[in-house]
Amino acid sequence: MESTLGPFDVATGLVVLAAFFGYLNHRFFGLPQTTALTIMGAVASIAVIAIDEALPSVNGHHPIRSLIEGIDFRYALMEGMLSFLLFAGALHVDLNALKRSRLAIGIITLFGVLLSTAVIGGGAWLIAMATRFPLPITWCLLFGALISPTDPVAVMGILKSAKVPPDLEATVAGESLFNDGIGIVVFSILLGVVANTGEVSAFDAGKLFALEALGGAAFGGVAGWIAFLALRSINEHNLEVLITLALVMGGYALSHRLHVNGPIAMAVAGLLIGNHGRQHAMSETTRDYVTKFWSLIDDMLNAVLFLLIGIEVILVLKDVSLLLFGLAAVPLILVARAVSVGLPMLALRNLSPLSQGAYPILVLGGVRGGISIALALSVPAGPYKEVVVAATYTAVLFSVLLQAPAVGIAARRLFANPPVKDS
Repeated sequence: MESTLGPFDVATGLVVLAAFFGYLNHRFFGLPQTTALTIMGAVASIAVIAIDEALPSVNGHHPIRSLIEGIDFRYALMEGMLSFLLFAGALHVDLNALKRSRLAIGIITLFGVLLSTAVIGGGAWLIAMATRFPLPITWCLLFGALISPTDPVAVMGILKSAKVPPDLEATVAGESLFNDGIGIVVFSILLGVVANTGEVSAFDAGKLFALEALGGAAFGGVAGWIAFLALRSINEHNLEVLITLALVMGGYALSHRLHVNGPIAMAVAGLLIGNHGRQHAMSETTRDYVTKFWSLIDDMLNAVLFLLIGIEVILVLKDVSLLLFGLAAVPLILVARAVSVGLPMLALRNLSPLSQGAYPILVLGGVRGGISIALALSVPAGPYKEVVVAATYTAVLFSVLLQAPAVGIAARRLFANPPVKDS
């Protein structure tokens, strides 16, 4: 009798593996958790695939490989984990520090994503022309859009441990939180062009952008404010934790029904609850419970997410030659990040100057993560999808394994010994 594994079984396996690998890392290796779980997930994935291939197949069916390939990474992240991760991340961002850098964050988030998309898209087209993977310019721009959003999850913990100044930490976190939403909107517009729907004009693109981005921010503010009023009217910590959970789950689900950007909505709601909610609507006991609850959710989902990123190495093992395009795109992505952050900062140097050391931290802090992989997997099947998926995975793997630790090193060197003022 053939047995099948349901979503609960898969989720159970991922949590058990994340706990086991996390324990091994904490006990023996001491690497940053994101790096360790990604490496261990990739090694485990390669090992089980090798074992699966070595064993006799049953009617051409390799059960372990089929199980890994059957994990819907895009759905698990975009429809499951993302709302929790963005809300939990936004809870810990200082809104006052964010407001002081709001102009710089807004400009870098909006124009930085658009500029990064253009630079990566144009560069990818040149790389494609020089290799055996020719991609149309529209697909290259689509790749630029999906790889431009950075991952706040991968870098915020590193910044905290490196004792980055609060204003700079808020700038990096705010830019990462909101460029996810902007990047998803730009990706959606370009996906319509690639799919040849014939429905995407400049006016339609602008309208979609305004509805998704501005509508998401407005919806997140309204949903967060309703939750804030509910929290302020009672003093029961268990129920108040439940209200924050309902805000995330219900708010994210409703954002899809309203066709507004859910990630932006959850970031705004998290900022509101994490600042005004904590100060004016929660007792000390409730603040402690809410903080610990969302810290646990954040850590647990982080572990599962980066384990999944490692496991998804199977995506590029089908054709190792596809890695060439991804490896060639890695320096291009770094250059695009340097340009997309540097030009807005240069334009804002007199209007909204950022603190010393902001530029290298923002550039290195542009770590790519699960969102880019999820967007790549959502691209319709076609002759170019495998190239885009492989390039995306290669760039994310480089970013998580090498770029993320570099942020911590750079931050510690810049801020470990702040200058002492003369008395």
